[in-house]
Amino acid sequence: MKTWVVVASAARARIFESLARRQPMRELEDLINPEEPLPPRSLKSDRHGRAVDSRGGRGHAMQARVGPKEQLARRFAKRVVGSLDRGLRRNRFERLCLIAPPHFLGLLRSQMDPGLARTVEVEVQKDLTREDPMRIRAQVQTQA
Repeated sequence: MKTWVVVASAARARIFESLARRQPMRELEDLINPEEPLPPRSLKSDRHGRAVDSRGGRGHAMQARVGPKEQLARRFAKRVVGSLDRGLRRNRFERLCLIAPPHFLGLLRSQMDPGLARTVEVEVQKDLTREDPMRIRAQVQTQA
């Protein structure tokens, strides 16, 4: 059974293919979020917008609903899920293992359609994007 193992964070996502438990995993893709390392102040173009109260005519600053760093993470999660969708449509895997920090794991889940979500068999809440494939495999096997 073909399995893809996705090791991701807001900065990087690595997609591995695992054909059998005893064979080494093969890295298929290494996606980098080019905007992630930017300091938060460089992500903002200007101050928040302004609004006027309907009763008193006084103005006040509007708060951003989602911060710029969160927007970048959501956009990257969408990019990662897009790669997974393409792989599923091309029948390149049947099972999916996700390894990511809790928040980014939630972002990945929120971008998945039901068909892709059904392929997820293992979830590990850790950032292992810098680990070698042997350590990643060991984490998946302890959770499976």
